[in-house]
Formats: sequence, C-alpha cells, structure tokens
Amino acid sequence: MRHALPALCLMIALPAAAEPRMSAAEFDAYTRGKTLYYADGAEPYGAEIYLPGRRVRWSFLDGECRDGEWYEAGGLICFVYEDRPDAQCWSFERRATGLIARFENDPAATELYEAAEQDEELLCLGPKVGV
Repeated sequence: MRHALPALCLMIALPAAAEPRMSAAEFDAYTRGKTLYYADGAEPYGAEIYLPGRRVRWSFLDGECRDGEWYEAGGLICFVYEDRPDAQCWSFERRATGLIARFENDPAATELYEAAEQDEELLCLGPKVGV
C-alpha cells in the first residue's frame, strides 16, 4: 500500500493529455451553419457565425460585426477580416463541453471557451454614419 500512494500522487500530478488539434475538415464540419459564443474564462468575449464557403462574421457583442474568412495553415485555423487582413491563427480542440480555442500568434494572450450555440443571428447594427 505504501508503494501505491506515491504512484497515485504521480498520476494526479501529471497534466491531462491534450486533445488533438482539430483539422480544417473537422473544424468546418463542427462549425458550419452555427453561431458560437465564446468566453474568456467567465467573461463573454464574442461570437462568430460560420457561413458556407469558410466565410465568417465576428462580433465582440458590441453591435459591430466584421466579415471575414478562414483557412488552414500549418495545422492552424487562420482568420482574416475585412478590417484586419493580417492572419489571426488559432488552434482548436473539441472537448465534451465544446471548443477550446488558443490564439497561436501569442499563446499566452488568449484562450477562449465555447460558451453557447445560438440559432439566432448576431445583432449587427450596420456601418456608423455621422453628420
């Protein structure tokens, strides 16, 4: 029994094996036609509509939406948007609770969790017009 305790402690101390990254085909099959809401811990972060043809519409839930598209590069899912043409590349893992997305341009910066899926459209207020 005294040999079992150190072995048990060692097993508890080891991190859980990471899920494999989703391929582009897996990501497309999981997301296409959905609106997914993401959270940064307990805080809402934003939502994205996944449209046919690898097109997307992103919002930080502020009423402004950005259209873009995604593609696979080096095992990552990269997004470019109409107002931001530099690629933002993420790795995605599918867990029982939903997706986990890690921003690979700066892995220490952002890890998002799928918080919800909605069938309704995002609130996009349209372009700002002034006087």
